[in-house]
Amino acid sequence: MGRTAVAIGLSLTLVACTGDGGGGGDGSLQTSTGASGSSGQGGGGGVLASNFRVAFGSCSHQDAEQPILWDVVDEAPDLFVYLGDNIYGDTFDMAVLQSKYDKLGAKPEFEALWNATQVLATWDDHDYGQNDAGKWYLMKDESKAIFLDFWQVPSDSDRYSHEGIYTSHLFGNEGARVQLLLLDTRWFRDNLSTCTRADSGCKHDYKPHPDDTTTLLGAEQWAWLEAELAKPAEVRIIASSIQFSHAYNGWESWTNLPHEQEKMLALIRDTGANGVVFISGDVHWGELSKRSADGGYPVYDVTSSGITQTWSTPDENSNRLGEPESKNNFGMIEIDWLPADPTIRLAVTNVDGLVTIEHTVALSELQVP
Repeated sequence: MGRTAVAIGLSLTLVACTGDGGGGGDGSLQTSTGASGSSGQGGGGGVLASNFRVAFGSCSHQDAEQPILWDVVDEAPDLFVYLGDNIYGDTFDMAVLQSKYDKLGAKPEFEALWNATQVLATWDDHDYGQNDAGKWYLMKDESKAIFLDFWQVPSDSDRYSHEGIYTSHLFGNEGARVQLLLLDTRWFRDNLSTCTRADSGCKHDYKPHPDDTTTLLGAEQWAWLEAELAKPAEVRIIASSIQFSHAYNGWESWTNLPHEQEKMLALIRDTGANGVVFISGDVHWGELSKRSADGGYPVYDVTSSGITQTWSTPDENSNRLGEPESKNNFGMIEIDWLPADPTIRLAVTNVDGLVTIEHTVALSELQVP
């Protein structure tokens, strides 16, 4: 695909890691990756970062031009996270799936991003292989192999040793640590509960599932996540391909399995995991949602979608802060460690270069009581 890892100068941060794909890794910087916490190629040197900037996006059709990636390159983030629907595979033919990844990899704007910064990824349904698919997708093992190869995941990654593609990364030093948790919302997910004409109040395709034994993440991934949230970090970014904090709208999201959503909130509270922020994609518009949590702190969810895909009329969302963004967009989380009470800036920038969604929260607001 003509992609190489190219080291770039990062004057403010300590993060251009080499684990699980992407350019920008070199031996002068440090990270740890995977459930085992094994180190990447980064050395042990470096100074405390003054800020950390994570850009992210989703829903990029391989047949369309992706000019917004040039804007991401110009922003020079320390990291870019693909949140799923990174291609529109939608096939049981793995040669077709591979060819669509190849189209993405050959795009000049994708190569520029790959060579400018660290790139990490999870998947959603279309790059998993089938629209709205869960654990019953027949080609998931083969799709996983193609995913790991395309994103150049190192052979010692924990992603090879367990089912699914979930993983974690840790950036920075004590006092300024950022944990990135890449969830897999496809591999283990049970069938959703579909709407029927008889369902009152049901919207679009799906309704909250009445069976609280159904799962989104699966027992193995939940156990991993609990162990990860118990590890020390000041800020935790949970990357979910589907939305978490918005209000139910009938499309795929955590709201279709509300018992799993409540389980996540309880896990954050019970592990004492401070500084959690979600990033998500999928819906073809951008927005910022805020969800309250009983006995815990509010959970923000920055949705960025899509790199190529759009939706002219975003659904209502009573948890939304501000207005949605209907144009192509990318998201940004910027952590400023310099204040005594560090701040987290949550933003979405559209293809015109306008920051149309922006909110800053103090880290002290994201603490378990």
